[in-house]
Amino acid sequence: MMNTIKLYLESIDSAYYTKFNAKVVSIDGNKIGLDRTLFYPIGGGQNWDTGRIISSNGELQVSEVRGRNLIEHYVDNDHQLSIGDEVTGEIDWHRRYSHMRMHTAQHLMSGLAYELFDGVRTVGNQINIENSRIDFNPISFNESMLQELTESANQYVNDSFSVLDSIMTRKEINSIMPEERTNMDLLPKSIKDLRVITIGNEFDLCPCAGTHISNLSEIGGITIVSKKSKGKGTQRIKYQLSNNYSKREPNSNIV
Repeated sequence: MMNTIKLYLESIDSAYYTKFNAKVVSIDGNKIGLDRTLFYPIGGGQNWDTGRIISSNGELQVSEVRGRNLIEHYVDNDHQLSIGDEVTGEIDWHRRYSHMRMHTAQHLMSGLAYELFDGVRTVGNQINIENSRIDFNPISFNESMLQELTESANQYVNDSFSVLDSIMTRKEINSIMPEERTNMDLLPKSIKDLRVITIGNEFDLCPCAGTHISNLSEIGGITIVSKKSKGKGTQRIKYQLSNNYSKREPNSNIV
């Protein structure tokens, strides 16, 4: 099976591109496989991108994106595409940028919670547009702890720390950040090199294949809106982001 080139992973800045050219390499009903894509498929707690695919036969709405190696784009059944067709894809920038801001905010709060609350682990997350969630274990949050987490996160946002990506070996990652924070101990030992997202001067460093912003100032204000016990020492917090943030515009060049 062919692997799709994931253009959004080439660098932090690649996540800001919205248009790309590609070729159709597989068709399975309404699922269209492309040789390269900017569309992020659901995975790692982050929801899929939506947008459109434009061909000589017209415009198709992409409603869902899935896959790990071959990325498949879900369109209408009457798409009239054929293998070998050249197409142009365009992602929904509002949805993409919301996910980027939310995902980086999750990394920030997970890193802070680990530092503030005795090495509490992030055991789950779900990134959406309006609100997102993080599951922590073991923890029992009270209001003062949530306030401390919120205030600390917003201070980092106000300090405008940069966000970078890089490829690192397991050994390099473990020499900087404990396995309990990065969840490296849960990854197969066969994986030797990983893409890593770093906030600031290695304040937080975590393997991730999602899309992220390039500076914390793009997050805006973080508000924790609820907490809920999920049993066995796990608590879930939901958070939202304000509309007052340092917005970075997308790159309109076609890749």
